[in-house]
Amino acid sequence: MSDYLILAGLAVVMGLTLVLPFSVKRVEDDLEAFLFVMGLAAVSISGLWSLHLIKEALREPLAITAAVGIVGWLFRSVRRHLKGWMDALTARVGLPWAIFLIVVLLGLGSSVFTAIVSAIMLAEVVTLLKLNREFEIKLTVYACYAIGLGAALTPLGEPLSTIVVSKLKGPPHYADFFYLFKQIGAWVIPGVLLCAAMAAHGARGASDKKGGLHEDAHDSNKVILVRAGKVYIFVMALIFLGSGLTPLAERFVAQMPTWALYWANSVSAILDNATLAAAEIAPIMTDRQITFILMGLLISGGMLIPGNIPNIVSAAKLGIKSREWAKAALPFGGALMLVYFVLMTLLVR
Repeated sequence: MSDYLILAGLAVVMGLTLVLPFSVKRVEDDLEAFLFVMGLAAVSISGLWSLHLIKEALREPLAITAAVGIVGWLFRSVRRHLKGWMDALTARVGLPWAIFLIVVLLGLGSSVFTAIVSAIMLAEVVTLLKLNREFEIKLTVYACYAIGLGAALTPLGEPLSTIVVSKLKGPPHYADFFYLFKQIGAWVIPGVLLCAAMAAHGARGASDKKGGLHEDAHDSNKVILVRAGKVYIFVMALIFLGSGLTPLAERFVAQMPTWALYWANSVSAILDNATLAAAEIAPIMTDRQITFILMGLLISGGMLIPGNIPNIVSAAKLGIKSREWAKAALPFGGALMLVYFVLMTLLVR
């Protein structure tokens, strides 16, 4: 197959991957299976099948899958103590500081106990707070921004970070477990702290005895196992997809100006950022390009519900509507995108 036919075929796969999950409900509902098929198609078209790739696709999802399952069970066993811990913390430092500390813990901790589990913990915390609905929606949005940022610091946090480390583990980047922390930690940690401060702002005047949002249900063993299985398939699919689309990423994406890569990734607001990372990241890219791509994906991923795993989990468990989410998230996300762009343009070399 000629190079032009290969690139055209990969462009079709990439287009379907970006458009169908947003426009076809059946695809959205069965996203893992759809991405798996797209990944197989991409590797087949590019002719990159190898025993090494198959072993990598089977091995790489294991760590994050185990983390999702194990921490899910651990949290279920301690959640009955959560109200007592929250009451004690609030009595000691006050409600605003308690919210700030909880969001920081969920945000930075998500890099260890995963974005999915952090989002489940967040739903439980919000249910226990008994504050008015408007405030709790804002709290949930800002906390999900923090979780989405913090989870990217290690390969355990979320599929995006797992995929990026997997794609960059060879030369010239030699990405290891701490690669992302070293690459974007200086940008992510201040962002988590800012999101936590925004989440805590206005807490004193938000009291409501009835409470605004309520978690839909606690997780059963079956739910935890199914969730872990879906994560395994999701990450495997993205490894195939990312490997198969590498020729396209090296030919076109890597040649785009850095500023264009950053703003183009605002599409992450409506498309899962792990899928975009699989399609865009390539070893040929410079550290500066990778930093701009990742921060563009991470920030814009919080703007709308489909953009990030914690958004999807939290909105589903707490019954937050798309319009409610967008009203709280879009102004903050747009401002954050602009501020980060200016600062990174000046400081990232």
